[in-house]
Amino acid sequence: MSNYKTVFFTLGILQIILGISMFIPIIAQFIYSEIDSSFFGASIVTIIFGSLFFLSNLDHDKKLNLQQAFLLTALSWLSIAIFGSLPFIFSTIELSITDAFFESMSGITTTGSTIISDLENAPKGILLWRAILQWLGGIGIIVMAITLMPIMNVGGMQLFKISSNDSSEKILPKSKEIALRLIYIYSGLTAICALSYWVFGMGKFDSLTHSMTTIATGGFSNYNQSIGYFDSVLIEISSMIFIILGSIPFIAYIKFISGNKKIFLNDIQIRTFIKIIIISIIILSIYLLFNNNGNFSLRSIFFNTISILTGTGYVNAEFDGWGSFPITIFLALMFIGGCAGSTTCGVKIFRIQILYLFILNQLKKIIYPKGIFVIKYDQGFVDDKFIASIISFIYFYFVIFFILAALLSLTGLDFITAISGAATSISNVGPGLGPIIGPNGDFSSLPDISKWILTVGMILGRLELFAILVLFLPSFWRN
Repeated sequence: MSNYKTVFFTLGILQIILGISMFIPIIAQFIYSEIDSSFFGASIVTIIFGSLFFLSNLDHDKKLNLQQAFLLTALSWLSIAIFGSLPFIFSTIELSITDAFFESMSGITTTGSTIISDLENAPKGILLWRAILQWLGGIGIIVMAITLMPIMNVGGMQLFKISSNDSSEKILPKSKEIALRLIYIYSGLTAICALSYWVFGMGKFDSLTHSMTTIATGGFSNYNQSIGYFDSVLIEISSMIFIILGSIPFIAYIKFISGNKKIFLNDIQIRTFIKIIIISIIILSIYLLFNNNGNFSLRSIFFNTISILTGTGYVNAEFDGWGSFPITIFLALMFIGGCAGSTTCGVKIFRIQILYLFILNQLKKIIYPKGIFVIKYDQGFVDDKFIASIISFIYFYFVIFFILAALLSLTGLDFITAISGAATSISNVGPGLGPIIGPNGDFSSLPDISKWILTVGMILGRLELFAILVLFLPSFWRN
């Protein structure tokens, strides 16, 4: 195990950070007179385990090779989900191990699906912990997507290497510098979002928790009606703005601060992302205007389109009652997701763009058999290796989606619940469709086996599939 000392050293640090974070909800427990030992006990257990990992691996070599990078990525999310479930188990809401792990995994992967059916009466400490999990998951996935994923060659993410000199043997020094910048930006956006929520009418506690889950595009709310509980246009506008800010590549913020003032206008992903939002809103508006007048609300169309596309999962209306066509559109938006290098999940905008260019290129070759055509993306040429990586990712994405849907149907779920449940888990969206897990529903009534299947979908979707699947290949572990 000496080859993995850096992995377990890093896991120790992450667990210590998680354990320290558990002290924050204790403050809420004191303020709202809900004091119990749930968070204190959970934090002590987590810090002890983290310290053991940390102290027993102090002599690590401060380097990560490719194999270790994959292992660290998978174990980080899994260990945080496990220890993050302890407060739910120890709390007064007395969740089972299955429910606690589901809630924790949903939080850290920024999915937003919940098994707590009465959020309004849930302890404030638990509500704050759910928000903290999503906030930590959001910054975690940004750092991983920008520093680890590119050198891991996962699903075309190598397109976003910080420089052409990146190598897996020297990730850590550069990662530390970039991670600090990203944390400052992420924290700043969260603070501004919280302030805007408070100014527009949210209470201080709601402003804090909702700002954390907004920037993380996670969607956990303190109310069963989600953002719709506040029934405020200004809050919803503020939410949409900060959801979009959390859905664009965070490396763009670093480039903007470094002097590239036009990055937000010139970035090819951001431009396509905005176009998809606008086109989806226009299509849904035209359909609902002429086919479903009773449900036409431009405010609801705007908000739910942005929320579903980005995988946030906030809702302000029961959109599953809009008809079959809008549901189909929302299902498609679930799969697309936001930009690479952001807090969003899904297939990602850049893969959709490159797949489109590939199909266009193939059509040109059919029309002009002797022609030579190359694929160019963002002023750079895309070779066959990138194309193969992206096509294989999209292929496996939908294969795993159908496997998840089939497994869920075998557990007794109806068709719409199984399909939307599989989609919402692998795309990390949150709410599904139908009366059970729809916009104002929850996952508490599902069988335990269904919940475990959904948690597998969540971590697979969050870690870009291959970061998990490659660990099951015997050839990967051979030197």
